[in-house]
Formats: sequence, structure tokens, C-alpha cells
Amino acid sequence: MASADLYAVLEVEHDASPDELKRSYRRLARELHPDNNPGDAHAEARFKEVSQAYEILSDPERRANYDRFGSDMGAGNPFGAGSVQDIFDMFFGGLGARPQRRGPQPGPDAEVTVDITLDDAAFGAAHEVSVTLPQRCGSCQGSGCAPGTSPVTCDECAGTGELRRVRNSILGQMMTSTPCPRCSGTGQRIETPCVTCRGDGRVTQTSTFTVQIPPGVEDGSTMRLADRGPAGPRGGPSGRLFVHLRVRPDPRFERVGDDLHHEAHVTFAQAALGATIDVPTLRDHVTIDVEPGSAFGTVHRIRHEGVAHLHGRGRGDLFAHLVVDVPSELDETSADLLRQLAAHRGEDVREHAPRLFSRRGAKK
Repeated sequence: MASADLYAVLEVEHDASPDELKRSYRRLARELHPDNNPGDAHAEARFKEVSQAYEILSDPERRANYDRFGSDMGAGNPFGAGSVQDIFDMFFGGLGARPQRRGPQPGPDAEVTVDITLDDAAFGAAHEVSVTLPQRCGSCQGSGCAPGTSPVTCDECAGTGELRRVRNSILGQMMTSTPCPRCSGTGQRIETPCVTCRGDGRVTQTSTFTVQIPPGVEDGSTMRLADRGPAGPRGGPSGRLFVHLRVRPDPRFERVGDDLHHEAHVTFAQAALGATIDVPTLRDHVTIDVEPGSAFGTVHRIRHEGVAHLHGRGRGDLFAHLVVDVPSELDETSADLLRQLAAHRGEDVREHAPRLFSRRGAKK
């Protein structure tokens, strides 16, 4: 990952906008997610690469640092994310400095997509989420050791989890550290692995839990759940789980922000003479008065029948747009009445319009 071009990993150009980064990350994460590629080690490795690349490039400071120095060396610090003492140790040897114990590493992040209704998005809901992820092994409680045994201190790194080497440079002695390959940076080795998880401390299982969806969320919103992602190896903390919300279309409404728009169909006679009609709301209906002579596209505003505001009180509004339905079929009696109306109003219409007659109403 250190030598890979993070933009190439995310399959975007170097001048990609934050939205383009997000779209590409979501697409790749869905394609490479372990749930969609069971047993595919290459897909799992790519999934981790994509997640790490996005974690760096989605942070403006870390992205700027990467663009400048060619690697993520810590936001705002071209020498790394460590302290001043760490920098001093790096250039002047750090003789006598105490090695830092690494310990179990946290699990990676994961994501899942949940389909919800417009009603759920508008009012909020408790929704069950099922995920299949690496979870702490119940046989060894995440230690990776067989019952009755314990890990031992790694003799390669003396329990520090890292190997330090000193080399001479033009600036003096420089000390570098790398994770211990024998214990994978944990500082401990397992001599008798757990037979259930084979020493990893994790097993892949499906779990179901309930998330509380707040009222007012939009399609594409993401909820970040700490400690709900994959468990870390050998007792390491769990990563984060990103829950992407996908709102199913509702044929009755079109959502614009927190407002809803509905097409209210009326007949020609109702539009001309006026009427009282029912308009559906998310959970009920309301009645509106259609004024005589209402034209196609007349809008009725119904306050506080829209979607709840996500970061505030109240709800949006419902807008009913009148759609005047012109009959596509007429029986002869109805056609004669319309001709009489047209003649009364001095309007020129066709004498005969066969295509407007229904077969049931036509004379034999």
C-alpha cells in the first residue's frame, strides 16, 4: 500500500472532487466486499486497500500531505504523525528510548446497505441489520489460544511488537522500526492455537442487531457505527461499520429536500366546476378544495405534511399538483353534451371524432 498510487487504487484522477472520491469508493467497496466475494483473498485485500486509500484521500489535510510528499506521513506534519521526540529519535538515534508496545491491531472498517421506506426516512424507525463479518471467537474469547493456554512473549522483538534498526546517515544515526514479522506486531506468540479460529481470535459469523434511523435522513445517507465492524485479530478492537441508507421510491410522492410533491388527478368537470378531493399523506390523507376553473398544474400547499427536518424541529410541506385528466374514450351521449357546450361557448370543434368513442358506447 505504501508504494501504490492511492488515486489508482480508487480508480479516479488526481484532481477528483470529494464527491467523485466518495462515489468511486462506494462502488468499489460494494464490488469487493467480503460478503459478495466469500473466500476470495484477492478481493478482500483489494477491499482493505480501497478502504485505506479512501481514509487518506477523504481527509483534506492528509490528502494534501499525500499529494505533496507522495505518502501519508501524518496530517500537518511532513515528518510523520509522531511527537517531536519521535522526530529527534529518528534523526539522532534515540539511544535509550523505550520501545513502544504495539499490541493487538484494530479490525478494518466495513459497510452495508440497508433499504428503507420513505415513511422510515420521514419519521425515523428501528431497523434490523444483518452483517456477516469476522467476530471475536467464542471458544478463546479472542485470544487465539487454546483453552487453558496463554500467549508467550515473542523472543524476536522481546514483546515490543517491532524491530528497530540503527543505520548511519549524513545526519547521523537514524533509527527505523518495522512490525515484528514473527508475531505480526502483537509482541506475543501463540504456541497452542485455538482449534476453532486457528489462532486468529476471530471467526466469520452473521449477526443481527437493531439500528435507530433518525427522522429526516435522505437517500444515500450514511450512519457510522463504532465497534460494529470486523473484530481485530487476537482480541483487537472492532472497526467501524458504515450503514448506507437507500430509500425505496414511493409512487405517491417525489421528495425534494424535506418537501413532498404529489400529482393529484382531477377530471375535466371537476377542474371546471370545482370539487373536494382526497390527497394522500405519508400516513393518512387530507381533503383539498379544487376551485372552479382550476388549470392544469395548479399547486395546493399543505403545510407540515412533508419529511421531518433532520437537524431541527418541524417538517416540510406537501405540494399537490393538479393534473387534469382528459378522457381518451367517450360514448356518444357524452360527446353530444360536449358539442353542445362547445356550441354554447362558440368554440369550434370537430363534428365527428371516432377515435374518442368507446366500443361499448358506439351505435351498431
